[in-house]
Amino acid sequence: MTIWGNSVTQSGSAGQARIAQLLAEHRDDVLGRWVDEVGSSVRGRITERELRQELGELYELVTRQAAEGGGGAAAEELRPVLADLSRSRARQGFSPTETAISIFALKQAVFAVLEDATEADAEAYREFVLFSKVLDDLGLHTFETFAAAREQVITDQAESLLELSTPVVKLWDGIVAVPLIGTLDSARTQVVMETLLQTLVETGSSYAVIDITGVAAVDTEVAQHLLKTVVAARLMGAECVISGIRPQIAHTIVTLGIEFADIVTKATLADALAHALRESGVELVIGGRG
Repeated sequence: MTIWGNSVTQSGSAGQARIAQLLAEHRDDVLGRWVDEVGSSVRGRITERELRQELGELYELVTRQAAEGGGGAAAEELRPVLADLSRSRARQGFSPTETAISIFALKQAVFAVLEDATEADAEAYREFVLFSKVLDDLGLHTFETFAAAREQVITDQAESLLELSTPVVKLWDGIVAVPLIGTLDSARTQVVMETLLQTLVETGSSYAVIDITGVAAVDTEVAQHLLKTVVAARLMGAECVISGIRPQIAHTIVTLGIEFADIVTKATLADALAHALRESGVELVIGGRG
């Protein structure tokens, strides 16, 4: 097979003219090999048609970049396209290796076609080395973009989990509750405070019950977080009741010398709700069987 003809343009001769010609004249062969290489690592999660379309767009840009000597307008267009591909792969749950191979596998496809060339010489292989370095740089760019996108996905998921783990529910007209489960740290307390205050504004509630039945342990830091939340609610004109203080937690609070001052505390959520209802002027009648 002959790959070097008279159609080589001198404009791309400074660097990768022969590689550019190979990519242009043997597009179907190289692209097909590239799709096969990448497809073997992402099989089942993206269709061959979608993969061919994605790699086809990249192929045209890589071919133009090689013809322009490794730089030019194509190089400027290629990086944003790769960045979009990396972010898409990160959101879809692909691994960094599966994403980077989308670029690195092109080297194998090009080299396979180059080896079949009857007139490939030392100059052709020299250009291939330069071409490989360009692809290595693009692969690293893809990897870095993927890592950044993945970190953003993790951050967004963490924020979503924080919001889901700190719901504010309406118990009665003018009374809302925040059932807390798990560990209470600074980040989560901030979400609790913001969510509670926003709900107080939206509902016009005068009482808020902060239930810590599901909180594993209470230390000085957790107690300070709770106190800050109570103070913030008071500034909004609402009173807070803390419920769910189990014997072990009560013992810890006393041992640590933590003062809840004039904050009302109750053993159970039911007791806290009953207190809030009484303070709201609601008369509780306990019915019995007669």
